[in-house]
Amino acid sequence: MNIEWVIKKFELLTPDELYAILQLRNEVFVVEQNCVFQDADNKDQFSTHLMGWQDNTLIAYTRLVPPGKAYPEPSIGRVVTAKSVRNKGAGKLLMERSISEIENVWGNVAIKIGAQLYLKKFYSDLGFIQSGDIYLEDGIEHIEMLRAPSIS
Repeated sequence: MNIEWVIKKFELLTPDELYAILQLRNEVFVVEQNCVFQDADNKDQFSTHLMGWQDNTLIAYTRLVPPGKAYPEPSIGRVVTAKSVRNKGAGKLLMERSISEIENVWGNVAIKIGAQLYLKKFYSDLGFIQSGDIYLEDGIEHIEMLRAPSIS
């Protein structure tokens, strides 16, 4: 899969990049998942944004949230892939790249996520372990998951 990866702090995003991010997040989280929620949660400004582009179209995205903003650990949030690339390995590539970027910035640290419950196996295969009870967020079952630092 030919994906061009771009990573930027919030203040360096171009208006077109920010629009593409918001469009993809809304397309999946609001329209596809039929979920009305406040996407603009004041974490984007502190986060680093990992974008995967294919033919000038944003097809994969995560935001990397610094420690202390969502959890004590750094976290990966707003994990999203375009419908056109699902089940083709884009999500795995996106998460592997996100983990690598967190390690580049914060070192070999634990990473915490709030995952939709139906994706538990996907995240487990990437080394995340359930670390909390099931909870409802915006009407969707979620779980907190933690990925321990790598053992050298």
